[in-house]
Amino acid sequence: MKNAGLDVSSHTLADHGLETSGTAYWNLSPAKLYEHSIRRGEAVLAIDGPIVARTGQHTGRSPNDRFVVREPSSEGEIWWGKVNVPFEAKHFDQLRRDLFSHLADKDLYVFNGYAGADPEFRLKVRVINELAWHNLFARNMFVREHEAAILGSFSPEFTVVAAPGFEASPERHGTRSGAFIVVGLSERQVLIGGSAYAGEMKKSIFSTMNYLLPKQGVLPMHCSCNYGVDRDDVALFFGLSGTGKTTISADTERTLIGDDEHGWSDRGVFNMEGGCYAKMICLSAEGEPEIYATTRRFGTVLENVVVDPVTGVLDLDDASHTENTRGSYPLSHLDNVDLDGLCGHPKNVVFLTADAFGVLPPISRLTAAQAQYHFLSGYTAKVAGTERGVTEPKATFSACFGAPFMPRHPGVYSKMLAEKSERHEAAVWLVNTGWSGGPYGVGERIKLRYTRRMVRAALRGELSEAEYRRDPVFGMEVPLSIEGVPSELLDPRSTWADGDDYDAKAAGLARMFIENFKDYADGVSENVRVAAPRGHPS
Repeated sequence: MKNAGLDVSSHTLADHGLETSGTAYWNLSPAKLYEHSIRRGEAVLAIDGPIVARTGQHTGRSPNDRFVVREPSSEGEIWWGKVNVPFEAKHFDQLRRDLFSHLADKDLYVFNGYAGADPEFRLKVRVINELAWHNLFARNMFVREHEAAILGSFSPEFTVVAAPGFEASPERHGTRSGAFIVVGLSERQVLIGGSAYAGEMKKSIFSTMNYLLPKQGVLPMHCSCNYGVDRDDVALFFGLSGTGKTTISADTERTLIGDDEHGWSDRGVFNMEGGCYAKMICLSAEGEPEIYATTRRFGTVLENVVVDPVTGVLDLDDASHTENTRGSYPLSHLDNVDLDGLCGHPKNVVFLTADAFGVLPPISRLTAAQAQYHFLSGYTAKVAGTERGVTEPKATFSACFGAPFMPRHPGVYSKMLAEKSERHEAAVWLVNTGWSGGPYGVGERIKLRYTRRMVRAALRGELSEAEYRRDPVFGMEVPLSIEGVPSELLDPRSTWADGDDYDAKAAGLARMFIENFKDYADGVSENVRVAAPRGHPS
């Protein structure tokens, strides 16, 4: 096997049982990965510096093709079901043999780095790629090691092998389709194939961290994080895709730690990543200037963004490839960011939801029991047109605001969040970034400037002495007024033309909450169970 590139590790690919007659390129710079990606026809260069790649038929994660190897050391700790689908060890072995055979005549790209900015809790990760642009994605998203001596003896604790060109056989390999993401906890390997969607790489390692970190007393979190005047003025932002997690945390008045994956230890919060993976659709310089600027930077990888083949000009508003256009860029592309990735304990925890039914208050304060209830619920709503067959708002519940990445029972993470929030006296808020004045199609999306103002008021402590009312359906405390925000916006019922229509829609959403929570009711205390919405106004 021929090795090239920088700081080739003495722990080679052969140590994984992987041999190739091609060349293994180690820890290449962004410029070299650009050259390889373009020369190999994997990506094109856009006018202002990023490269643009297409991911084929898979333009998002494939949750139905994700599996966890069932084996004795972890079997009793995994929450088996729709999210964590068991995969037989014999199928994993056969899949790995066939995948490695596929790679035996390929050039490969190797990245060595970490998941986790805190040296005490980081995981040493190796990513082996069939595609050069995938390796640049890995370089952007994981924490980089710059010391040549350390890289030269780098021995990974977990390895990701990603080969989109290899498709599995369900009959031979036990998969559901040609695509697969298989996490082997005892094998300490992730095998990915049949899909070029790069996000599968980072999320497979995030899932691994969600298994490993609770054993060390660390809460892994699908959230963004920033701080204000100092590293002890910390805020966490939980939310599913489309709720504004990346946008709201990228605040010019605060310093960003990271936008997606963090750990909360007894030492404070740390970023698990070295970059950001943001949605690009309809991005604007006015609404999200810092993120927009990354689409004009060398080193950014854009997925499925439309680019003019002649001029190289991007069209961020064009969703003809997918609504889920993405951009991967290193944290160093942002101005107001802490590259150390470390801060203190949170003073505020914010749950973000995009309520397309238009009934949740735009901001509300939660009790400790309500915080557990809403964390386990993980609610947002998809709007018409975002998925085939979705013609009206559709409620989505994802435990811990990240169920697809949680190998353990959600109650494990919920209990840890409650304990840490109580110990460090963190206030918990529910912020609706969705609709007001009616559901999607009738009402209007809450303006970003109002959401920012409400969040800033909460984080600055302006709401600690505010007057509140209790929402009659959902039970949270809602401030009566916030400077700079129309007072009627704070009472969603008052923004509807017909109050009876609001009551009916609110009661309907409350029933959805109650029905969804049945899966978790047996594992929580009585005070959490009674934190459920009432289902009807008083």
